[in-house]
Amino acid sequence: MNRLHTLIDGFPRVRILCIGDVMLDKFLYGSVSRISPEAPVPIMKMDRETRMLGGAGNVVTNLCALGCRTAFVSVVGNDGHGRQVRRFLEETCCVPELVECEGYETTVKVRFVAGKHHLLRADQEQPLRMVPELASRFLERVDACLPEADLILLSDYGKGLFDGQTTPDVIARCRAAGKSVIVDPKGSDYSRYKGATLVKPNMKEFQEATGVTLNPSATGWERDAIAGAQRLFSEFGIENLLVTLSEHGMIFIPSSNPSDFVCIPTEAREVFDVSGAGDTSLASLGAALAAGATVPEALVVSNVAAGIVVGKFGTASVTGTELKKALEEKARKASSWHHRNNILTPEAAAELADRFRREKKVVGFTNGCFDLLHLGHLHSFMKAREACDVLFVGLNTDASIKRLKGEDRPINNEEMRSLLLASLDFIDYVVPFDEDTALPLIEKLRPDVIAKEGYPLERWPEGQYVTSYGGQALELPRLEGFSSTNIINRMKNSPE
Repeated sequence: MNRLHTLIDGFPRVRILCIGDVMLDKFLYGSVSRISPEAPVPIMKMDRETRMLGGAGNVVTNLCALGCRTAFVSVVGNDGHGRQVRRFLEETCCVPELVECEGYETTVKVRFVAGKHHLLRADQEQPLRMVPELASRFLERVDACLPEADLILLSDYGKGLFDGQTTPDVIARCRAAGKSVIVDPKGSDYSRYKGATLVKPNMKEFQEATGVTLNPSATGWERDAIAGAQRLFSEFGIENLLVTLSEHGMIFIPSSNPSDFVCIPTEAREVFDVSGAGDTSLASLGAALAAGATVPEALVVSNVAAGIVVGKFGTASVTGTELKKALEEKARKASSWHHRNNILTPEAAAELADRFRREKKVVGFTNGCFDLLHLGHLHSFMKAREACDVLFVGLNTDASIKRLKGEDRPINNEEMRSLLLASLDFIDYVVPFDEDTALPLIEKLRPDVIAKEGYPLERWPEGQYVTSYGGQALELPRLEGFSSTNIINRMKNSPE
């Protein structure tokens, strides 16, 4: 684990050149409550719009989020969307080397999203023709960026930038400069990727390029993967192949010894959106290899990064800090009691609560020490969960409990208490907090409902805060005869 953390800490020293089809992604969010009387289609009430870099631009966003020093070469139109793409790239702190093409319209993808469901995607695009004059200007930018790059990523979205002439020219220039080239391919013609260091298709792209269908659930599927890979190796001189296998993880096959393949299982997470997961995988793979990772190490980093991003909504990126936390969680899961990845930091919980509210879900909250779990606690959790769609439980840390209850408490430490709560069906997420009260955490989460037993509103500052912005404070009925203090006292007073 220390080795992987050291690699991630080295990302700011890594210099990546990304080349690819850039586009602008628009997300139009809203809600659907009825069907149009004009046609059998849903009517979406618009709430908000977001814009961000798409296509290879999302690879750049991920590289910059990871801390890599990044240069980016692409072609845009001389239009408003192209200028917005440039502004977004500059905001990511990359070096944009954009070639403007007169008469070309910058690609825009518009996604209509109701709750967490994609209703429709509308594309505004035209084919890009890499005529000799445009190709010459494009290759000049590539040549200018090559000397400073540690590694080159080609992100092919099939929009015309990587045609049968420019792609071999780019790869040949990179290899002549002694640079490794990783390609995220598109289409079935891999002749254009001849000489690439590594090509990273998904299962569908692998089938299109080789005619081999992979079924990772079947026994011996690896033989099929090797057979298909060897076709690409022999025909096109590709050095290595990495096939992403959706929920089955990924397989790495080297041309030097195809039987020496490496399989990495997927990272199991709640999937909100797969948009851009391939871009995150490409960026993190390239960053790790450029930082000196071995192939198995880079595959772990790439797989974990993709697992993080599918848990976010919309085209998203991953930071080095998130990556290290996920790797730590992966290590803990390998050596300890498993739970549902639902013990969160306050910051992660706040981001998730905001997402649930955008999806029109009722966010609930309760809190306590929960030192010795008993039936009274379960009763409260059940009643709180009945009042909301998603229940967050704030948990006092060990240090917080000692300040509140004395040095002899808690009986059970924070890790044990967190795991017990995280394993209960009534509870969706557990959020440890170190303050004497839960108010700072509540200010971050802003729940729609707060629920707790034994606290009338006039003596309940947390409940007063939630009602101040229109939320609901529920005083839960107490199940008499149960408390951690009473249980501890009975144990102390019981005869040996």
